[in-house]
Amino acid sequence: MEEEWIADVPASYPVRGGNLVRAWVDGLPAFTRICEVIESARSSVWITVTILRDGFALPGGRGGLFDVLDAAVARGLDVRVLFWRHGPETEQFGPIVFSGSVEQRRFLAARGSAVKIRWDRAGHGFAQHQKSWIVDAGQPTEVAFVGGINCNPQAVVHKGHPEPRSTHDAYLELAGPSATDVRHNFVQRWNAATERHRDDGRWPVDGADDLAFPDAVGPHRGDSVVQIQRTIHPGTIEDAHPAPGADAFPIAAGERSILHQYLAAITGARRTIYLENQYFGEESVIGALTDACDRGVTVIAVVPTEPDGGTIATLRSMRSALASRPTFLLAGLVAGGGDPRPVYVHDKLMIVDDAWVTIGSANIHRASLHGNAEINASVWDPDFARALRTELFAEHLDEDTGALSGPDAMHRFTEIATANTVGPAAARRGLAVVLDPRTY
Repeated sequence: MEEEWIADVPASYPVRGGNLVRAWVDGLPAFTRICEVIESARSSVWITVTILRDGFALPGGRGGLFDVLDAAVARGLDVRVLFWRHGPETEQFGPIVFSGSVEQRRFLAARGSAVKIRWDRAGHGFAQHQKSWIVDAGQPTEVAFVGGINCNPQAVVHKGHPEPRSTHDAYLELAGPSATDVRHNFVQRWNAATERHRDDGRWPVDGADDLAFPDAVGPHRGDSVVQIQRTIHPGTIEDAHPAPGADAFPIAAGERSILHQYLAAITGARRTIYLENQYFGEESVIGALTDACDRGVTVIAVVPTEPDGGTIATLRSMRSALASRPTFLLAGLVAGGGDPRPVYVHDKLMIVDDAWVTIGSANIHRASLHGNAEINASVWDPDFARALRTELFAEHLDEDTGALSGPDAMHRFTEIATANTVGPAAARRGLAVVLDPRTY
């Protein structure tokens, strides 16, 4: 990869070395690991939540989200949750968010929950869309998770997706200096939560519990280079208290470092770009990918097999750009072999040249890259990138591509996905199928 795009993009947080990273693919492994970390925690559990659907239960018979969090409080931990409070213009999300309604507050009271909660609105028409967990904040055992997995029963699924209804997703586990930046993001948002001064905007009602910003990063825990990147809508956070070792960033004017990094990574790509994303419609990213194809870069985009409204809008862009490039492949995931069932792709990740990875909450569409609150972790580590590509391809192709180069593995993906599409369903290998942008 070209050296110039490895530099950090304009962001609240710098590129930091010394991190330990691990990817968790699909919800059952990811939530099992998160619960294990919470159960061994010594001081705190802080999380940001967008979606909390009815019926969500954590693995291993642990119960729902508040069962796990209340148990942590009972052990003496400081447990805090930032929930999104939707507005009238986003009323369609009402049934699937924990927005602090009268009924939901009665639920908290009935169970005697001592979890500390603040509710936070987003910019008009946007969402507080971050998904993060910070355990043992400020302690030597500090661990963070960032990714795309919602508290959704369809997300708590096995790898390979044997369940009748299934969502494909991912989290990144992070320990080391960049985990401090995930903590800083939580403190910044907690202290600035829009509803914190309202009696119905915090739980318990007193709400006099602002957090101190970190004054030093955590110790080195590994060898990976990481930058935490965000989308922050202008005006939603005013406090520009910088992270340790970071230059002051004009956060009141907003942040677009996720978009900037996507563009830098795509522009720097020389061989392969592999991405999985729920939505795929940001014009600047599609333009950069089109240019990459014209340079001879192989691009594979894995999206939901059955599009919803946002995905349909996405494809209008691809029909006039990427769809005509011979080095571009649009793919989906289908489980069940002879009884095919579409798998809903919800993760937000990209791997470039088997050397760089981003995993987080940001979709490749306008809301995530310009208006929502989002958080991604970008990782510069060829060993990690190659291992993640191998893990994903093993699930999607039912084949170990670890011994293959990036271009050869991408070629193998195309071969198997094509065979899965044109051949009999009973003969399919793995999950990958080819989608035609012109008829999708």
